[in-house]
Amino acid sequence: QLQASGGGLVQPGGSLRLSCAASGSILSYNVMGWYRQAPGKQRDLVAAISRSGSANYAESVVGRFIISRDNAKNTMYLQMSSLKPEDTAVYYCNAVAWTGVRLEYWGQGTLVTVSS
Repeated sequence: QLQASGGGLVQPGGSLRLSCAASGSILSYNVMGWYRQAPGKQRDLVAAISRSGSANYAESVVGRFIISRDNAKNTMYLQMSSLKPEDTAVYYCNAVAWTGVRLEYWGQGTLVTVSS
């Protein structure tokens, strides 16, 4: 239901924009977010955005990453700037819906490599 794209190789200080396209309306999700998992590490939340557009970020990306959503295109984005080698990871998009029960969905992941 979620398709992540936009990863790639970028030099330190560069920028990338990740996209997460949903097969249906993203208005059905209460919260959407981006997580990342570096080799040998746990998957951590990078940024999340609510249906109303309220966003929160991991401390390590504040001021560098911006999460947004385009309800008309059923797509969520993560604009990443001033990238650092430590941002290297597989990035996953996530969506959660509460409809009496909690439903959670994951995209397949897209690799971001920050290296000179």
